[in-house]
Amino acid sequence: MRRIIMHWSAGTYTVSGLDREHYHYIVDGDGAVVTGRFPVEANQVISRDRGYAAHTLNCNTGTIGVALAAMAGAIERPFKAGKFPITQDQLTAFTGLVYKLSVQYNIPITQETVLTHAEVQPTLGIKQRGKWDICWLPGMAASADPLSVGNVLRRLIAAHKPSLATTILTKLGVIK
Repeated sequence: MRRIIMHWSAGTYTVSGLDREHYHYIVDGDGAVVTGRFPVEANQVISRDRGYAAHTLNCNTGTIGVALAAMAGAIERPFKAGKFPITQDQLTAFTGLVYKLSVQYNIPITQETVLTHAEVQPTLGIKQRGKWDICWLPGMAASADPLSVGNVLRRLIAAHKPSLATTILTKLGVIK
């Protein structure tokens, strides 16, 4: 796997069957991680015969799709978060999940390798159909430029990296 693409489901805080079809992992409104129908490995090489998580137009091969179950009824301009805005608990669980996946699959946290769906077209040049997820996070008054929001997310993801002291104490068995 070479990339992680982050989404919101444009649904409620409850993970739906459709969410499970399209994403490898979804974080519900309480911050619980729900596994999608298809394993990450199904997207290594796309095969319509065995199925895969189709989360990003023309950008699923080698890509892990993760989503926040949120943002039903959201409007980009003028911005309204709808009745199911992303919660802080979701965001914390989500960024922790993306960090773990980046370590597990040896994916560096860069704009080209860990990005939001809204960043796919401007960053990778792969045309999308008006996707604006994720352009808003808790605490923001309105949606913002996808690249700036993606940079905030990447900083939050990288912040999950344990300190050197924690790593050493864990290897010594002092911390479990």
